[in-house]
Amino acid sequence: MKLKDKVAIVTGGARDIGKAVSLKLAAEGAKVVINYLSNDDVAHTTLKEIKDAGGEAIIVKGDATDNNAVATIINETKKAFGNEIHVLVNVTGGLVARKLIEDMDADFWDYVMALNVRSAFLLTKHVAPLMPNGSSIINFSSQAGRDGGGFGASAYATAKGAVATFTRAMAKELGPKGIRVNAVDPGMIATSFHDTFTKPEVRTAVANSTPLRRQGEAKEVADLVAYLASDESSFITGANIDINGGTYFS
Repeated sequence: MKLKDKVAIVTGGARDIGKAVSLKLAAEGAKVVINYLSNDDVAHTTLKEIKDAGGEAIIVKGDATDNNAVATIINETKKAFGNEIHVLVNVTGGLVARKLIEDMDADFWDYVMALNVRSAFLLTKHVAPLMPNGSSIINFSSQAGRDGGGFGASAYATAKGAVATFTRAMAKELGPKGIRVNAVDPGMIATSFHDTFTKPEVRTAVANSTPLRRQGEAKEVADLVAYLASDESSFITGANIDINGGTYFS
């Protein structure tokens, strides 16, 4: 078990890729704090799956873009698992809606930036002081942050590009403390994100144009996150790792 007795916080950890990450880290022995925003039923289902498999976890409801809510996440983590946090996975984020710049107001732009970038900033700011040497932070950027994103995704793509840069900056700043900071950059993964924002014919076309001729699975992303969280990746930091089946090479 790569993460036995480690404490891990996963924001957006109750569904889709976040759920897969929570399940994987728990299976590797981590004590997992699953942060979620609003869907109680989904969060409790994820928690039950972990406990039924013999894992250890709690759920903490709260908006990862709100400073007070983030402080609550940290306090609940300490109450449940002690004062050290070894792994932080910033999954929270989203496209919200596809909008061209001519249809986008400043409030929409600010919200997308907060959801994707402010959340990672706040969690990192609160968690890093509690991380011992050898700890790991994994952010979620996106292929969109590499290539500018699809039609109507300029705000999302820009936010994910900022997450990639934030990752590099934090790797430099926190490296002397023994904390590694990396990001994963998923391409098209079979999740509700694309159920909502990508037309079926577009998904099929993208999958068929991928060298591996398919979409990715949430479990495959979770496997990469677990590797970055573990000591197996102990000399990797500042990396943005593509996981897209070969549709884009950095």
